[in-house]
Amino acid sequence: MTTENSTAPGRRPRTSRAQISATAIDLFTTVGFEETSVDDIADAVGIARRTLFRYFPSKNAIPWGDFDAHLDDLRALLAEIPDDLSIAEAVTRALIAFNEVPAEFLDGHRRRMQLLLGVPSLQAHSMLMYADWRHVIAEFCAHRLGLDEVAHLPQTIGWLCLGTALAAYEQWLAHPDADLDALIRAGCATLAAGLQGL
Repeated sequence: MTTENSTAPGRRPRTSRAQISATAIDLFTTVGFEETSVDDIADAVGIARRTLFRYFPSKNAIPWGDFDAHLDDLRALLAEIPDDLSIAEAVTRALIAFNEVPAEFLDGHRRRMQLLLGVPSLQAHSMLMYADWRHVIAEFCAHRLGLDEVAHLPQTIGWLCLGTALAAYEQWLAHPDADLDALIRAGCATLAAGLQGL
């Protein structure tokens, strides 16, 4: 069985979304987001510009990595939560699990989030990604509440969950010694208290 980056003799290594994103984040962090071109990223990865666009539709999408796969993970986390758990407990459990980052990946995750939350030209694209994330939460809550996913209450819960996560990340980035997991958990406790009535 081969791995993502394994190769047959004489063949070039296979490229992955994660590899491209990690390389790009290195460049964005050291050179600057605006100063780094798509051609720079493609050259650093060792692929053609045209090939890079098979993985990502734009430069702004690259720092997000394989975000669709992460959304699938979030859906799976929510789907595995027992039906007898309240919405407050369910979204709390999902948010904590979704934002768990192994210690060896924290540095790279910090650099990614500094870009996503700190580079003005990424903000418009980030709003699209946040909308997809919120939709997963709203979809789950709507199912639990017997409502349409675009109804006000599921959408409100989606925004509350997003705000909880972003507030934790802003604190984590502002205070290098802060514990991301502790911040997520503290925010979730406040969120859960507000959702207990459901």
